[in-house]
Amino acid sequence: MKQTVSEVILDQLAEFGVKRIYGVVGDTIIGLLDALAKQDRIQFIAVKHESSAALMASAEAKLTGRLGVCTATMGPGATNLLNGLGDAYSDKAPVLALTGQAPTDKIGTDYQQYVDQQELFKPFASYSANLGSEEAIVELLQKAAQISLQQRAVTHLSIPKDLFDKKTSAQSRPLPVVIEGISTFEKEGVERAAAIMKTAKKPMILAGAGSAKASADLEALAERWGAGILTSLGGKGIFEENSPYLLQGIGEGGNPYAKEIFKEADVVLLSGVTWWPEGYVPQNARIIQIDINLDNAKKGIPVELAISGKTEDIIPLLHESLKTHSPNQKWQTTIQQGKEKWAQQNQQEGEQESQPIHPSKIVRAIEKTIADDAIIALDTGDVTVWMNRNFRQQNQKVLFSGYWRTMGFGLPAAIAAKLEMPEQQVVAIVGDGGLQMTLADLLTATRYGLNITVFVFNNQALQMENDKIDAMGDRREGTDLTNPDFVKMAEACGWKGYRADSGDSIEAVIQQALNTDSPTLVDIQTNQTFFPETE
Repeated sequence: MKQTVSEVILDQLAEFGVKRIYGVVGDTIIGLLDALAKQDRIQFIAVKHESSAALMASAEAKLTGRLGVCTATMGPGATNLLNGLGDAYSDKAPVLALTGQAPTDKIGTDYQQYVDQQELFKPFASYSANLGSEEAIVELLQKAAQISLQQRAVTHLSIPKDLFDKKTSAQSRPLPVVIEGISTFEKEGVERAAAIMKTAKKPMILAGAGSAKASADLEALAERWGAGILTSLGGKGIFEENSPYLLQGIGEGGNPYAKEIFKEADVVLLSGVTWWPEGYVPQNARIIQIDINLDNAKKGIPVELAISGKTEDIIPLLHESLKTHSPNQKWQTTIQQGKEKWAQQNQQEGEQESQPIHPSKIVRAIEKTIADDAIIALDTGDVTVWMNRNFRQQNQKVLFSGYWRTMGFGLPAAIAAKLEMPEQQVVAIVGDGGLQMTLADLLTATRYGLNITVFVFNNQALQMENDKIDAMGDRREGTDLTNPDFVKMAEACGWKGYRADSGDSIEAVIQQALNTDSPTLVDIQTNQTFFPETE
């Protein structure tokens, strides 16, 4: 028997491994929602704003590597998705957006809410198509999913309202199986990289999230090469804190002593990272980049040699190629001194007393209390740099908005993470400004019974912007916040609410919140401290 286009969409998404679709109900997607209501393979997560829906899809894709899916109606619904899709685009998360469109006979007219969605989504979507016939639905979905998953990209399909309920003979089918070789790199590339590495007197490794499967091999390479290891925010937690070669993060919020060490480097290996912290980097170093997608090598980094492939395949080969290399002992001493100096200062910063509570003290309290395998949804703002600076990560997984850097990411990401991994401890670390952008989705967590914990750095200001304004010598405007009582707000939404206003009690309050079997918010009275690395 023929199925409707909506039914085929859900069959096809189930074939792709999709478990849920995030969205807001709207007129032009009612046909899809009707089909969702009649099946139990894919869950519809009704959120409060389409931007949150797209952020949730992005966070799920980042966490799992699977295709994240969001949906919205035409016009304002579709445009509201763009912020979250910008996050997925920037961080290369495979996300598919399904939007309703005007009926087929109204496309291109002055029909209410009509906009050319292919033009609208062009900046973010590697592929965007409008369904013109009910018989083409599987072909378009297949193409969109392949592009999203193979390129780790955003794709988009707009579907006219009248086509959702059309009967079609199209049938879902699995994606083609892609057989991967060991890697796409060539032996010559490894030999050239090793030749460059052997010239190094002051080598450094900058590792990102793409190095997660190669952490042990990178440590072995660092030892043989005599290199220090720096990480991007996405690379935090890949290496153990006591790794002798780890200098922690670089850039705003990183190890403040790593900047001058890194600037001295003569050869740098970029492993699974596309980020290059301007102002913190060597000017004349020879740079080798390893990435699964060579397009990532085109982000303004002065790369001499780019090798396409998986870090876990290539790093062992580089290690073998350097077996006769003698590391520079003086450089290793410099690295060790920088590591030890920061470790002592970091410990002291986490013990700072102030009223309200110093951000470093809050970070240390969170570090001491959350589970070793917790999922942390980190918002963008002052909380980002303080967490990057002081949080000594273990095996926790951190979700964050990397290149897009949107405020409001933390709460939606935590909701998506808890839906995907209900047995894991999930915490959102947010600023008061970022939380206010998505406050309504406290009710989404309540609706779906999600036991997440939100820590709010409440300093009643957009503090990162204050810091930048002060550093420039300009006058502040628009950065003071008018905050609600977050505890009462949480309780009104069915959450448990706690307040921490003293450094002496903060650990106990956080522990109590983490032990509460319901959605829980902790309002932490936070000092408006100038971040020391602000430029």
